[in-house]
Amino acid sequence: MQVLLVLMAAASFADAVALPLLHPLPSAAHIHLALAVGVMPLIFGAMIYFVPVLTRSAIAPIGVRLIPLLMLIAGALAFFSFATSSQNYYLAAFIALATATAFAVWVIRRAAGSIGQPHPCLYWYLGAVVCLILALAAVSAMALWPEQRLALKRLHLHLNTLGFIGLTAIATLQVLLPTTVGRPDPQVGARLHQDLKWALSGTLLISIGAAWFKPLAYLGALLWMIPLVRLAKAWYSLYLQEIFKFHGAASSLAAALAGFVAALLFGSLHADSILSTTDTAHAFILAFLFPLVTGAVSHLFPIWARPGMQTAWHALMRQRLGAGGGYRALLFLAGGILLGLGWRGGLVLSIAALIAFLLQLASTARCRASAATAPHE
Repeated sequence: MQVLLVLMAAASFADAVALPLLHPLPSAAHIHLALAVGVMPLIFGAMIYFVPVLTRSAIAPIGVRLIPLLMLIAGALAFFSFATSSQNYYLAAFIALATATAFAVWVIRRAAGSIGQPHPCLYWYLGAVVCLILALAAVSAMALWPEQRLALKRLHLHLNTLGFIGLTAIATLQVLLPTTVGRPDPQVGARLHQDLKWALSGTLLISIGAAWFKPLAYLGALLWMIPLVRLAKAWYSLYLQEIFKFHGAASSLAAALAGFVAALLFGSLHADSILSTTDTAHAFILAFLFPLVTGAVSHLFPIWARPGMQTAWHALMRQRLGAGGGYRALLFLAGGILLGLGWRGGLVLSIAALIAFLLQLASTARCRASAATAPHE
């Protein structure tokens, strides 16, 4: 399942970048193609993989493992509704809302039945899903409260990006980067436990500020900076050498953190009507999501493609996917920031980096397919 979701996300990213150049679709269409079709199912797939680890429990039942497919259907329906100027996005939001609520119930039950205290990362995931539920509820509210449509649209955007995606990503980064480097971060549990309140409060303030009271957005950005600065300081002291390597996943994951800081600033400027919705969303996707997903996939794809004991094959695949990771990260970060500021030429940098990674991913997928018929090392 995870392999399929990775490939779908890669295809969605490529299409989201290419379609505006080939066909004049509304910006909401290609933004939802990247976020709702590509990222949302992938995040749920990753959460379903990690929640049993965080709660020291059995793997998810089949019904839960099908949740990413339901999210993929909802995301595809949302994309086509914007591409064809229909109102099927209301149905898409309802499907995703019901699915996200069921997933939240499953996470709560797993937390209650955990052996010992669940890892603090679990509560970041739960907070992220709650933000998604609120964002989807805002879509339904548009039909009941049409005079507040623009405000609810902004609420929906920020709860999705900084809340659902942001909380999930920052929590996962704190666990994943030490894993990719091979050296633990001894303070990660305490930091996640202490910082969730700042990140969640910051998300809610930015979202409400963007919708109805702009000064709240800047206060929310300041609160979000507390966990981001603490994380950056920890990585600087522990992993500085690996972060500045031009190969491997660590540089991409570190660039994602820098991209999120940029997206947070752009989100605050968007809340104050200084930047457009499209430019803000582009900055979030290119400067943050692209290095995040490519870095995470560089490490996790071999595990998902061939579960079980880690072998020389897994190390080789990680080496292939991580090759040039630092160069790609710089191109994604620079392209996203420039595009967010309104310079369309920044897209060229991100396209170049994305093509390079897609070629590496295709090569790795072919190796996986050939290895499936060969004996394991």
